Amino acid sequence: MRSTKFRQQVAYLAARLMYHREVSEYYQAKWKAARQLGRGWIRPSDLPSNAEIRDQVQCLARLLEGPDHHHQRLLEMRLRALWWMNRLVAFHPRLIGSVLTGHVREGSDIDLHVFAGSALHVAAAVDEMGGAFEIERKRIVKDGQAREFTHIHLRDEFPIELTVYAPSQLGHRFRSSITGKPIEKATIAELQKRIAIDHQLGEHEITAQLDQINTCPDRANVFLSLLLPLENVKQDARYHPEGDALFHSMQVYALAKDTLPYDEEFLLAALLHDVGKAIEPSDHVRAGLEALEGYVSERTAWLIAHHMQAHQMRDATLGARRRRRLAQHPWIEELQALSRCDREGRVPGAEVEEPEQALDYIEQLETMFG
Repeated sequence: MRSTKFRQQVAYLAARLMYHREVSEYYQAKWKAARQLGRGWIRPSDLPSNAEIRDQVQCLARLLEGPDHHHQRLLEMRLRALWWMNRLVAFHPRLIGSVLTGHVREGSDIDLHVFAGSALHVAAAVDEMGGAFEIERKRIVKDGQAREFTHIHLRDEFPIELTVYAPSQLGHRFRSSITGKPIEKATIAELQKRIAIDHQLGEHEITAQLDQINTCPDRANVFLSLLLPLENVKQDARYHPEGDALFHSMQVYALAKDTLPYDEEFLLAALLHDVGKAIEPSDHVRAGLEALEGYVSERTAWLIAHHMQAHQMRDATLGARRRRRLAQHPWIEELQALSRCDREGRVPGAEVEEPEQALDYIEQLETMFG
């Protein structure tokens, strides 16, 4: 029988892996943590439960972020959830997950269940409000049975995932993957009551804060939500010895900032040129442009759209007709500069800014010259 100490060590290491987004699933986190401790053969019963790891993640969040910051972010996420639920009332929304229970950490998303005959009905409602979204269909095999889920990912102040179920499942008691028990869920009225109690806000105060929420998310938050997943995109070391795609993107941005420090559109192209790699690696340019549609200028989009052709142009592998057409474009000099930065931004151990710092700088440019 493994000691309680071993179980606690695994829970703590697994929590660190999940908090820092190195691993996203509890099962993977606990086994990876156990292997790091190097204890040889391990029985599943020796490992901590998902709930134990979740509690450790919560402790880490409070320790590293501070209780005030944690509490404020939880309030903001709950208000944002309530705002969307009010607008999706026709689909009987229910809040579940960490935002409801209070176990949020950096990178947590807002999980909502909605009920509709078709995910397209929900998507149409989101689109009508001016929201940006992507539809994902996922097939999961568990205990020999295959189930299909449809998720609508909203790009908002915080990542939001809508899981669409048939109306006939409105009364179904879904079970938690963490505890195995029926999940805690909240209607609009129940969430509003929890906000009032946990955050000591009156009805009028809640309404006033909801009125301040904008339909369209701040684009810096959209960019950040697209950049952060790049940290988990490992690249071919033959071409990218520097490591993950986020580290590469920040190097390219740094070089672009040295080249054209006051060109907001160029800097955004450098920072965001590879965001599609975390969405669809086989066609990252198209995927990235679809995710950025409506949030970047025509010039920024053009630079991102053609940065791979610029590499081919440098390598003399681009067809003569395409080469001539590209060479005559009014933005060719910036495209060539982006290509150079992209090629040079592959240095292991280089010093780079955090994505938030880069976005703050670009936002200042927008304020000064926008």
